Amino acid sequence: MRPVKFKGCNVVYAKNQSEYNPLPSHKTADGAVTSCWRMGLGERLLVLITGRVYLKLLTFNRPLQPQRISVRNPVDPRYDE
Repeated sequence: MRPVKFKGCNVVYAKNQSEYNPLPSHKTADGAVTSCWRMGLGERLLVLITGRVYLKLLTFNRPLQPQRISVRNPVDPRYDE
């Protein structure tokens, strides 16, 4: 998977940090950050077959923050949580 720009992006994390890939995102005033990821063909087929997606978070032994994975853009006003 790779991060991609999407409608509503207003910030790019790690834009000038060569050790990281840039992460186009939408950040709200309250600190909620949304990013969009595109799957390659092999990944799409694997998800179709298994119905599974894994999320790995680097917490550096800090408390885990709430996470949410979605197939809809939560920045889009038509999105219904």
